[in-house]
Amino acid sequence: MADHEHDEDDYRGPATLLADERELAVEVVLRGHFQPIDGRFHWYGRLSAHQDVDEFADHRKKDVVLRTPAGEATGTLSDQDPWGRYRITGTGRPPFEIPAELD
Repeated sequence: MADHEHDEDDYRGPATLLADERELAVEVVLRGHFQPIDGRFHWYGRLSAHQDVDEFADHRKKDVVLRTPAGEATGTLSDQDPWGRYRITGTGRPPFEIPAELD
């Protein structure tokens, strides 16, 4: 089986979710890639299931800031999967380090 560029996580670990003057500690798994069609970096991932995230998101789409030890970025919380994890997506500089050179 061939290796795919998106098979590994770009960041897995603690993060802080910020919105509406609230902060919430979360665990995330994030990935990203450069999209040549629009010329932007797209990052995305899931927040681990947690009752406080349910209350924070109120089961609807919500613009947030996601902060990790490597940085922060604005993203959008959206659909909740059957396991209670919320998807987060963003474009531009991600809240994690990316390689300086892309293979």
